[in-house]
Amino acid sequence: MANESLMANAIRALAMDAVQQANSGHPGAPMGMADIAVALWHRHLRHNPKNPHWADRDRFVLSNGHASMLVYALLHLTGYDLPVGELKGFRQLHSKTPGHPEVDVTPGIETTTGPLGQGITNAVGMALAEKLLAAEFNKPGHAVVDHHTYVFLGDGCLMEGISHEACALAGAWKLNKLVALYDDNGISIDGQVTPWFIDDTPARFRAYGWNVIGPIDGHDIEAVDRAIADARRSAEKPTLVVCKTHIGKGSPNRANTAKAHGEPLGADEIKLTRTALGWEHEPFVLPQGVYDEWDARAKGDELESAWDARFAAYRAEHPELAAEFVRRMKGQLPANFADIVAQAVASANEKAETVASRKASQIALEAFTAALPEMLGGSADLTGSNLTNTKRTPALRFDQSGDVVLADGKVGRHINYGVREFGMAAIMNGVALHGGYIPYGGTFLTFSDYSRNAIRMAALMKRRVIHVFTHDSIGLGEDGPTHQSIEHAASLRLIPGLDVWRPADTAETAVAWGVALENANRPTALLLSRQNLPYAAKTTLGDIARGAYVLAGEDEEADAVIIATGSEVQLALKAREQLAAEGVAVRVVSMPSTTTFDRQDRDYKESVLPAEVPRIAVEAGVTDFWWKYGCAAVVGIDTFGESAPANVLFKHFGFTPENVADTVRAVLQQA
Repeated sequence: MANESLMANAIRALAMDAVQQANSGHPGAPMGMADIAVALWHRHLRHNPKNPHWADRDRFVLSNGHASMLVYALLHLTGYDLPVGELKGFRQLHSKTPGHPEVDVTPGIETTTGPLGQGITNAVGMALAEKLLAAEFNKPGHAVVDHHTYVFLGDGCLMEGISHEACALAGAWKLNKLVALYDDNGISIDGQVTPWFIDDTPARFRAYGWNVIGPIDGHDIEAVDRAIADARRSAEKPTLVVCKTHIGKGSPNRANTAKAHGEPLGADEIKLTRTALGWEHEPFVLPQGVYDEWDARAKGDELESAWDARFAAYRAEHPELAAEFVRRMKGQLPANFADIVAQAVASANEKAETVASRKASQIALEAFTAALPEMLGGSADLTGSNLTNTKRTPALRFDQSGDVVLADGKVGRHINYGVREFGMAAIMNGVALHGGYIPYGGTFLTFSDYSRNAIRMAALMKRRVIHVFTHDSIGLGEDGPTHQSIEHAASLRLIPGLDVWRPADTAETAVAWGVALENANRPTALLLSRQNLPYAAKTTLGDIARGAYVLAGEDEEADAVIIATGSEVQLALKAREQLAAEGVAVRVVSMPSTTTFDRQDRDYKESVLPAEVPRIAVEAGVTDFWWKYGCAAVVGIDTFGESAPANVLFKHFGFTPENVADTVRAVLQQA
């Protein structure tokens, strides 16, 4: 029989040794949660260290990511490709053991955690994806999607407001295969949490519709094991297990103190801790018996082989579904996707409609959601404004027993997130991380501030998540400056790895969607107008897809270049007409995606923006961003907006063809 106390102490030893060697880190939580980890990872977790990407593995999320040495120790001990040398390189340059867990850096890490509250929210997305895939693909006698999502989280995750958004949704969605184990140690960086964290956490989660177990002794492996077993039997509710623990357990002088939270124990205290634990081994040295007890490779092979056999039987009976499941879990688009995009753009060019770009987005979505069943949409209580729903994406619903309600035999693909922008964004990250769906969700652009850190995390993790941001400027009018986006486009463009598109018409919008769906390794933000925009594009799909192109004046030697995006492209075209009457030749460049254009080769950039020709940028947003393109002037807005009809505001703030033309004249006079 396994010596599970020794197994837990191995985690404690590795955690304190690695943090000490790095002279940086958080030893307390790994030491305090070691027994919980033994109960879950040794007795319940279905995974295969030889194949971290096995489709039906359980997902494990360390939401309190500062406790990263806990999961690194577990991955090392259970047999993942994480040798002890990587533990010795904890928090060092280019190691596989960064300060907080990072997906695609360390084998076995499911999501990048660190910003507290987002890990549990990602886990909600993972559990949702599992539930929807099971409803879509499982057939009688064939349960090919059947796994749990487990989360470790702490006080900090529960204090962050995003945990409320996500956990309330998890209860509403009846995600019974979501199990969260709460490390209730009562300590944070500033000390005892009781003066500022007085929530009745069990009552809070019961109110969300969760099954709550505990409080239990988090150092009693048998008690934790029973709680997890009970949680796995929950038929219609997610489960929170409240585990009372001692932070830094085993440390004679640091346990139950804030000093155990975020700093090394120190050489003297580690020596005392080794004695207290009866751990006589040198730093990073573990007895072979401990490795033998922890090794999960053989069991993992058995679990995956059994699933392979089940999937083979499924494939024999449902070959088309099996092929579709494999394609989607690999994140591959249909083989004819290029044709789908081309048809959507051709249709936009043929119809040449004058519509708001948010409506142009919905038109494009009709085509894409019909062709891609993996597209999973949603809105933060603004469906009628964001227009993220289509004929192929009925609302997602659950019945009283927690089962997914089918519409014409199919799973609903449009999610009502409620007023939860941050939660929606981080849940979409979890859905993308799980695989099988391409998530997209909508809100107003000004509320991207609420979801910004989750957008940043999608970029950091290189995941295909699509944000539909409508009402993109002062053009929304009467709602006033609280809702009018001024700095948001520029702000989003600053996030490395995030593509930002602000299309001018139906064709550009269709291309933007196509590029966003093709970008398997980056998120996208689509910035869309409330007001109608005339059809403007008269070029090829390929040019638009490069982020910027010459819309007018390509065949003449230009005196000036006007760069415009979105709703301001029409102003640039009208200003060009006025100037042409005076003999001034102006090239109009539509730049729907600065981030995409910036990745193009030098020759293409110079073909669009010729050197030595004065440039003027026009965008209904802050001016600072545009100076990077060597502009001589920018027609923009560096104040907050006003409350008035859109046409009044555009004139008030100088977004008129006349003012754009005047700006060009002034630049040429100064040249």
